[in-house]
Amino acid sequence: MLRLDNIEVKYSNVILVLKGVSLKVEPGGVVALLGSNGAGKTTTLKAISGILHTELGEITDGSIQFNESRIDTLSPEEIVKMGIVQVAEGRRLFQHLTVEENLRVGAYVRHNGKTIREDLQTVYSYFPRLRDLEGRVSGFLSGGEQQMLVIGSALMGHPSLMCLDEPSLGLAPHMVKEIFEIVKRINTEEKTSILLVEQNARAALGIADYGYVLESGRVVLDGPAVKLEQNEDIKEFYLGLSEVGKRKSYRDVKHYRRRKRWLS
Repeated sequence: MLRLDNIEVKYSNVILVLKGVSLKVEPGGVVALLGSNGAGKTTTLKAISGILHTELGEITDGSIQFNESRIDTLSPEEIVKMGIVQVAEGRRLFQHLTVEENLRVGAYVRHNGKTIREDLQTVYSYFPRLRDLEGRVSGFLSGGEQQMLVIGSALMGHPSLMCLDEPSLGLAPHMVKEIFEIVKRINTEEKTSILLVEQNARAALGIADYGYVLESGRVVLDGPAVKLEQNEDIKEFYLGLSEVGKRKSYRDVKHYRRRKRWLS
């Protein structure tokens, strides 16, 4: 479905952020993209969505293909119409609009009113809380409710691929669990492929099929999610666990032992 081949991204034609990133998302798959702040995760999503130019960024090498069509030369509008929808970090909404109005904005590329009404009911089936809040101004929602709304709005666009940027950011643990369970349901029931950018490695790998770890703009580890969860580097650096299962703080981790091609 989606393939990045040796993508290089620069900002202002000077700052090299991505340095030969390659990854793929299979049809119907959930892929986790892990890494610390500044690793290049959000830049990767912006490259896929075609919005790098808004921050003076550009793809200077490599290519991106979606369903065997090259998309790294297309506009953001064309990419959305092909079925790629990004849910940006920070729960960006039209805060002066109601919940239902924000959901309808998510369907702006379509014109069938009956279908839109049916899709609203689909979104409410995943997020029953939004049905109760459909007339409320979005700016007054809690963080968890706003996260539900931005995912619901993306779902209204009938995406083939949904790119989620840090959906757990700033949420309480019980809300993170609920959001990730719903994302997995959407993947299973709607057959929507998911590319999930996260620092919460435990939550992301819990629903992913495959994972990549970015460090300083490069992919340093990749493999099936179940194997990444058991990898000692991941457990120590991202999950805060020592080899014997004792929790550690990130500052106690002295070295991140890169294991390139540790999977056969």
